[in-house]
Amino acid sequence: MGLLDQVLGAASQAMGNQGQQGGQADWPTLVAGLLINGSAHGGLAGLLQQLRAGGLGDQVQSWISTGTNLPVSGDQITSALGGAGGLLAQLAQQAGVSHAEAGDQLSQLLPLVVDKLTPHGQLPDASSHGNLGDLAGMLGGLLSR
Repeated sequence: MGLLDQVLGAASQAMGNQGQQGGQADWPTLVAGLLINGSAHGGLAGLLQQLRAGGLGDQVQSWISTGTNLPVSGDQITSALGGAGGLLAQLAQQAGVSHAEAGDQLSQLLPLVVDKLTPHGQLPDASSHGNLGDLAGMLGGLLSR
């Protein structure tokens, strides 16, 4: 099982332990799509930069580093990624949930996903698309089940 299998597995397991409101949104797939196709937002690096700019620098750094992940609340995610036409609004619309619910879901997923994608305390090399490209292929397999 590769790193990205573990990332989506952990994310799916985390989401499976929570009641899903507002329909049956596939949050691991939505987040993975954001990381793969989020060129308008800069992919993983752009997302993390937006979170840092929104006041979550300490949390983001903890997810990237090899130490303990600092928690983040749904309200903090909503504040950092919110705004009309913002990233959170787009994800909420895709999932068919409120901004608050999208923030809550991302507050659970993002620390796990970022932590798993940065096992050595560094972001994946954006030029190689290595880990994120594998994620795209794996998502195709998940969606065909």
